[in-house]
Amino acid sequence: MSVYRISYRYANSLMQLADEKKIYSSVAKDADLIFSAFESSKELRLVMKSPVIKSSEKKNVLSKIFENKISKETESFLEFVVEKGREDIFFDIFKEFINLRNKKEGILRAKIVSAVELDDSVKKKITSKLEKETEKIVQSSFVIDSKIIGGFVAELEDKVYDASVRHQLNLLRKKFSEEISISTN
Repeated sequence: MSVYRISYRYANSLMQLADEKKIYSSVAKDADLIFSAFESSKELRLVMKSPVIKSSEKKNVLSKIFENKISKETESFLEFVVEKGREDIFFDIFKEFINLRNKKEGILRAKIVSAVELDDSVKKKITSKLEKETEKIVQSSFVIDSKIIGGFVAELEDKVYDASVRHQLNLLRKKFSEEISISTN
């Protein structure tokens, strides 16, 4: 079974548990914290993936990191995952939980790439334009990549809005090469 399917099942189970016990908002905050911890710490991911480190030690590490920071139910979920031997996919589980939460709450995550740092008013305009286009709440993260020359590229789930100068130049090159090939025939 693929990592995606397994992580989806665990994430979905956590989502259902949170809904049943009416602790959804608390578990969602916990998920953000746990995901951030795994995303920012390669060492933590390596510890959880290590077959040499015992389960009891992994539980101890998790307990020390998240002690008094997450709910008892989320803490129990972490222990359950370790007992099942799936701690190597914690990052994937919580990434999938966040995806499920975003879908449930109508939130889209957008990655906006620009050639230069954008000021706050431009960031707000881009985000609001994407919200109007998608009819969802958009959470944007902004990245700088000088290769796009100018403009921006917005990536939302399976859609890409490319308003970059590089893209426009590529379209012009393609059009010119088509015109040249037509005129030489």
